[in-house]
Amino acid sequence: METGLLHLHNLLRWIILVLLIVSIYKSYTGWKGGKPFSAGDKKVWLFTMIVSHITLLLGLYQWLLGRYGIFSYVRPEGISMMKDPYLRFFQMEHPVSMVLAIVMVTLGHGMAKKNVDDNTKYKKAFRYFLLALVLILVAVPWPFRELVARPLLPGM
Repeated sequence: METGLLHLHNLLRWIILVLLIVSIYKSYTGWKGGKPFSAGDKKVWLFTMIVSHITLLLGLYQWLLGRYGIFSYVRPEGISMMKDPYLRFFQMEHPVSMVLAIVMVTLGHGMAKKNVDDNTKYKKAFRYFLLALVLILVAVPWPFRELVARPLLPGM
């Protein structure tokens, strides 16, 4: 079960990245083009938030009870989490960055509900979504990262 949840968590990152890029594009073109806010924009932002929250829940499970989870992994005597780059990444850096990214996605979606002019909605949503994308790209264990590398697709 743990491996399946980890693979699902890994696959959902691609959906989040695609939805974030679409959300950034729609908010940028709406902001610069002076377009009126549409129901389609709201739906894309909502789907981005839903998928990111599902991924967050899977990640929190992995963080707490997964293979290297806080409650399930017993560190060897004398090993500090902060001195071990692998443990520090998966128990501190990755979770904190991703929670901040999900907060940014949620704030971006929250702009759809605000009673402000459309230009302000698009502008603020663009900033929130862009910041979320940067945080996600920095904190994902990409294959080219030496110590914490994960495959692009699970099972590879």
